[in-house]
Amino acid sequence: MTVSSANRSPAATVLAETGIAGLDQVLGGGLTRQRLYLVEGLPGSGKTTLALQFLLEGVRRGERVLYFTLSETEDELRTVADSHGLSLEGVSIRELIPTSEALEPDQQNTVFHPSEVELGETVRELLAETDRVRPDRVVIDSLSELRLLAGSSLRFRRQILAFKHLFNERGCTVLMLDDRTSSDHDLQIQSIAHGVVLLEQLAPEYGAERRRLRVIKYRGMAFRGGNHDFSIRRGGLNVFPRVVAAEHRREYVPTRLASGLKSLDALLGGGLETGSSSLISGAPGSGKSSLAAQFASAAAERGEHSAMFIFDESLNTLLSRSDGLGIPLRRHIERGFVSVQPVDPAELSPGEFAHRVREAAEVAGVSMIVIDSLNGYLNAMPDERFLTIQLHELLSYLGHLGVATLLVGAHAGLVGGAMNSPGDATYLADAVILLRYFEAQGEVRQAISIVKKRGGEHERTIREFRLLSGRIEIGKPLRGMRGVLTGVPTIEGSAPDVVPGRDGR
Repeated sequence: MTVSSANRSPAATVLAETGIAGLDQVLGGGLTRQRLYLVEGLPGSGKTTLALQFLLEGVRRGERVLYFTLSETEDELRTVADSHGLSLEGVSIRELIPTSEALEPDQQNTVFHPSEVELGETVRELLAETDRVRPDRVVIDSLSELRLLAGSSLRFRRQILAFKHLFNERGCTVLMLDDRTSSDHDLQIQSIAHGVVLLEQLAPEYGAERRRLRVIKYRGMAFRGGNHDFSIRRGGLNVFPRVVAAEHRREYVPTRLASGLKSLDALLGGGLETGSSSLISGAPGSGKSSLAAQFASAAAERGEHSAMFIFDESLNTLLSRSDGLGIPLRRHIERGFVSVQPVDPAELSPGEFAHRVREAAEVAGVSMIVIDSLNGYLNAMPDERFLTIQLHELLSYLGHLGVATLLVGAHAGLVGGAMNSPGDATYLADAVILLRYFEAQGEVRQAISIVKKRGGEHERTIREFRLLSGRIEIGKPLRGMRGVLTGVPTIEGSAPDVVPGRDGR
């Protein structure tokens, strides 16, 4: 049955949601109805799963849907759906693949080219089934078979143009899947399609594969360009749209976030600011994570929520260390004021990590986010060329929402002048808290100082820093000593008081 343009319902102009929330965000809401779209990707990149989610979303909305398969059997498709816990009830599946009878000698055609016989039969079956079901959504899987049956690029292009016209007349929104296995990739098909989505699968040297998609074209729609990470889990595709900080500006009243340690707040000029990003930097074991936990605990004491993303240690280790320092992090986690998410470095993409952070900021409404550590974040994704730029965009996004961010960064080495970090994030941070080991009176001690703080005054002294049983202590300024930050200071004048004071809280 042919539907004329004059008789189409007003609903035909409404966007067709794909059933994948992240992809709809990338597309600007969904797919324009009654258009033909091309989904490209190598085998295993997720094309079939995307197509099934697209059709099942139509079923959920009471639409008729039809899946033409030229390469897989219906049983194979149902196996794919079962692996994701999806039911294909309501999905019409039509196999257009050769049966076992085609192997019989008397069925072999040696006179005519397949483009003259098999292509015509396939097209007739496809159109007959379309007229019988009268679907709103159609998937054709895959173009590789049609390309081989056509025999020439000219005939193939004309066949796709005919499909485009006929499906448009019947009011169908069509996804054509292409596995890009042909030696001569035909870019002309991209010019025919109303929109093109490319799925890619990358294999890092270590860890799970990384997947990303890109919208190459989409006529008449403002879509989000660039690469967007996605994963395939039970249930289907999860797309993580690229973060654009400028789209998330929010008005908020700037306030100071105290740490709960009087001496530290004095060093910081009253505390950290909402919407700021701060870097706690220092050698391994110098107390960086403990300070971050202290800030999160202090926020919980004020009735605010925080989220901690830990790359380098387990939750049990974090809680045991916090208990030993008198930081009631365990109690705040049980009350729901602090959430801790351990991150598996080998299984994460930058887009998925950013998505988790966005959920904490927008859904959970946290006022503070801790990333522990920056080293783990950078080392988890060594093949990502622009990871620092992505981190910059993420920090800007959190700043626009008024969320304070704490980054923990470890230096390579313990004592000495040449101590480097794997990634320089000091230019990204609004405040830098520096922890350093130094030698004094036959002991290895620790010092703390604020080397940078935008938007307010801060104390420029260097104080001694100690992690004692049941408390964190920050001592008096280390006056009379020169070269503390080098790790091997010299005494100038009278011997300084390097014994920490008792004003730590």
